[in-house]
Amino acid sequence: MASVSVRKETNTLYLDFRYMGKRCREQTSLKATIANKRKLEKIMTQVESELLAGTFRYANHFSDSKMCLHFSDAETKLYQPELWLEQQERKKAVLFSEFVKTWFNHHKISWRRSHIINVESIINKHYLPFFGSKKIDNITRNDLLTFRTVLAKVPGRNGKTSLSNTRINKIMNPLKCIFEDAADEFNFITPYIRIKPLKSPKTDAQPFTVNEVNLILNKVRRDYRDYFLVRFFTGMRTGEIDGLKWKYVDFDKRLIKIRETIVAGKEDETKTESSLRDIQMSMPVFEALKRQHTHSAHFNKFVFCNREGEALNHNNVTKRVWYPLLGSLNLEKRRPYQTRHTAATFWLASGESPEWIARQMGHANTEMLFRVYSRYVPNLTRMDGSAMETLLDAQLEVRYA
Repeated sequence: MASVSVRKETNTLYLDFRYMGKRCREQTSLKATIANKRKLEKIMTQVESELLAGTFRYANHFSDSKMCLHFSDAETKLYQPELWLEQQERKKAVLFSEFVKTWFNHHKISWRRSHIINVESIINKHYLPFFGSKKIDNITRNDLLTFRTVLAKVPGRNGKTSLSNTRINKIMNPLKCIFEDAADEFNFITPYIRIKPLKSPKTDAQPFTVNEVNLILNKVRRDYRDYFLVRFFTGMRTGEIDGLKWKYVDFDKRLIKIRETIVAGKEDETKTESSLRDIQMSMPVFEALKRQHTHSAHFNKFVFCNREGEALNHNNVTKRVWYPLLGSLNLEKRRPYQTRHTAATFWLASGESPEWIARQMGHANTEMLFRVYSRYVPNLTRMDGSAMETLLDAQLEVRYA
């Protein structure tokens, strides 16, 4: 029996009736007055009449209600069986190759260019050869685990016999989102359940010491000396320094404005919102950029560039300049990214504010700073308790026998 009732909390009216075996309550903003109640009773009379005649359609009366979606399929099935069968046919799951193409196009508009390139490569190189011809709702958890086992046999980079666990986890991660979205669309249970990431060793920061930095800057090719000096003393990421343009260098305020980056040879936005920042120039950095200004400012674009004025190719710099230099100095082979870690440890060792350092590095907060770098500081500054002993010995007036 349909009725008009009052919601005590708000003193507003709502409609109460049953449809297809389910109790329905449609709220209104009307206050519980006699006039409003009579108005809604007329509506309920019409609803009851349609319910008895079998002509009631939820959306005709309550088009803004969330219940419309709930009853839409059932109404179509009951009153338009041919249309319902046609809709069910269209809802049948498609091949993985078809779905992942649509999934990729829907999501890439919210991704950074580097992530788009990475995911597209994973799809083409790994997903499609293994899952492409299978219907997406037929893929099982065992299929996913088998796929991961196959990945463990794929040769890795730099002559490694297999992919690292870290790389395998990165390849597996998008699959979780793919199957969650497919399960929602085609109404099946996602097979990506109880699949834990493989254990992978934590990559340690390996900052250079002051002596090592001096060695490198004294021996590096002259045309790259200022490039690496700026890297060592600003903590800029590879893409940030390679994408640095003269319009973002403010000599008057001694600021380097990080506004863009280079990803796979293409100009892109910064890695994160916190990466958008201003880095203060120390005197060595200021002087290095002044020297570089005489070499590349006439191109009116990139600070560090090739002979044509275009951005440096970081792979070429790493393989032809950086690694040979470390080898000639008998230093451990480390990625150029370690220059960023070096800057962080130097700032910490010199006693700079952790909040200031985090801003210079482009971190959202100081958490990563303390987690990654703080253990290197005692080796640089003797901050192992001895500083406290010296302070107390000099200033504490109370002495104990």
